Parts: sequence; structure tokens; C-alpha cells
Amino acid sequence: MHSGPILNISCYLFVSLDDTAALRERLHARAASLGLKGTVLIAEEGINLFLAGPADAVRAWVDELRADGRFAALTPKESWSETQPFQRLKVKVKAEIIRMNQPTVRPDRAPRAAALAPATLARWLGQGHDDEGRQVVMLDTRNGFEVDHGAFDGAIDWRLHKFSDFPAALAAHRDELAGKTVVSYCTGGIRCEKAAMVLAEQGLHAWQLDGGILKYFEETGGPHYHGGCFVFDEREALAPDLSPRK
Repeated sequence: MHSGPILNISCYLFVSLDDTAALRERLHARAASLGLKGTVLIAEEGINLFLAGPADAVRAWVDELRADGRFAALTPKESWSETQPFQRLKVKVKAEIIRMNQPTVRPDRAPRAAALAPATLARWLGQGHDDEGRQVVMLDTRNGFEVDHGAFDGAIDWRLHKFSDFPAALAAHRDELAGKTVVSYCTGGIRCEKAAMVLAEQGLHAWQLDGGILKYFEETGGPHYHGGCFVFDEREALAPDLSPRK
């Protein structure tokens, strides 16, 4: 069951791209022709997108993108709204699809960081430990103002101003995480995927929440989470049922 005529999608994929400029032109032209609005970021490390429009148009754009084998694994997260939450369409080529300023951290060139399914996380939080008996700590990799809209109960919040602050914050707090099962999380998964790589490189027992908060909401209904999830569009924040939070 959904509410509203506008389909909103968000997804990302770390995949090596060597034709970013040409890809930008193609994706922009097709999205514009379908009347879509939102933001698509392209870099050598992959793609990150937030788009909205009539469902048929959005899904047609995604289907054409997936026809390129590099993007076959894209799995958009969906939500609905009564009105278009974006003002314009932007398709940009960037140095990183999520900026960390750590050139050696390239998820497109390395095995994916360990990913934890939302249902497993909900079970771990309910029982108070992981399946090996270790304490589970939730590490929020979002900016402080996003955390203020809602977060996992008892989550660690380093009050980041931007994601590129994460490596320095980790260096200052690494010892506090030793011996624990650390689950990094963010809105849709992109930040916590990079973060989990860095955590693992530091010798920590780390996971990323697969698909982020939005997938957790979709698959579990949001237990052990309080408040809403901030999103970067005019809806501002989503409730655990993925409706705009009042």
C-alpha cells in the first residue's frame, strides 16, 4: 500500500566507471525527457541518486540504467509522496559519490564491507548482543543535524559536521569500540559502507547496516529506532512507515 502519485527512489552502487562525462550526458537527457527531478552523482567509484516522478517514468529510467551491466545490481529504495519533493534535476560528475577525502578507500576496487541484514540487526538489538555474545554498538555516520531528527536507541553520535570528518573522529575514539560489534549506519547505506571499510582496516569487528535506515524501516518497521529519518528533500524526514513525518 502506498500513498501519493509521486514515486521517490534512492540508491547507490560502488562500481568502477571510466566514462563519467558521457554517462552524465546520457542519464541527464533521459531523466529530463521523462520529467524526473532530483540529484544523480557520478564518479569513478560509482553512482548515487535520489529521483522522483510518476512511477512509470521513474521505473523506466531505472530499467534503462540497469540494462547497462555495470548497474544491474542497483536496488532502489522506494517511498511515495503527494507532491514532487525536488525543485530541479541535477546530474553531476564528482570526485567521490560520497566525500571522505581518503583516496585509498575505494569500495569499487575492494571486497564489500560486511553487510548486516535489517532483520538480523533488529534481532541482535532485541536480544542485547550479537550471535557470538558480543555487545552491539550502533555508530551513526550521519551529520549531527540529521541525528537530531531520529536515531537508533543508544547510538554513538560523534556530532559530525560532514562525512569527511569521520576518519579523524574514528582515530580519536577507536579504543572505545575495541572488543565490540560495531554496526555503522546512515540514511541509505552509502556512508556506512565506506565507514565500515575504514573500521575494518582499523582492526575493529565492524558491519554496515545493509541499505541503511530506509531499508531497515522498510523491512522491519523500525524497532529500536526513535524519531524519523532525515532525507535531503522537501519532505525533510520520513517516519518508520516511510511516509513524510509530521
